[in-house]
Amino acid sequence: MSFKIFPAIDLRDGNCVRLLQGDYSKETVYGSTPLSQAVSFKESGASWIHVVDLDAARSGDPINRPVIEEIANALDIPIQVGGGIRNVEDARQLFDIGVERVVIGTAAIENPEIVHESSKFGRVAVGLDVAGNEIAIHGWIKKTGVSLVEGIRSYSEAEVDALIITQIEQDGTMEGPDLRILAEALQESKVDILASGGVGSLADIMDLKSLERSGKTLSGVIMGKAIYERKIELLEALKLEKL
Repeated sequence: MSFKIFPAIDLRDGNCVRLLQGDYSKETVYGSTPLSQAVSFKESGASWIHVVDLDAARSGDPINRPVIEEIANALDIPIQVGGGIRNVEDARQLFDIGVERVVIGTAAIENPEIVHESSKFGRVAVGLDVAGNEIAIHGWIKKTGVSLVEGIRSYSEAEVDALIITQIEQDGTMEGPDLRILAEALQESKVDILASGGVGSLADIMDLKSLERSGKTLSGVIMGKAIYERKIELLEALKLEKL
């Protein structure tokens, strides 16, 4: 996969929201409906959209699934969805409503077999969320004692379509991505790596696009708050894909 920009839609109570460093008490609600936002992203030229079900991530209740299905049915570009995928059935149901790739986080760390089984139904990405250099789970609250490198080594090319690396300390800050851990991920991983967290400028995107280790580059970046806060115009960011 060449470098792609994944504009993000975070869902809570059916609304588009953004959290700061994963903190549900630090939520900003944006005016567009999730569907209209997704259509806007597509019309700007996005070739993928990233969706997170924050309610499912917190409670396990997939109350936003009808919204996700509406987005998947309305667009002719692929969407990837994460948040609250706790078992193979959760993943299968998302594939059934038109999701191209599911993102499994906590469950993948606690039970890697879910990744293997879910990959039989469609494309699976594993979300590795790190606080410093330690993987955190359960809404980023619980640290695991597992390093990023150890996490990366847990999954094979055969079952994982991509790894999504989020630096929790940078997420939602728009103060720049953590290039150090991303370089470490590139060094260790044999599968595609997507960056997430901290992007606040076009220069940040170029830093990510030009990052290289062992002849390997990032496959893309997930970005949300910088778009919603108009720090970055999506049309301008998408031009960088082609450079």
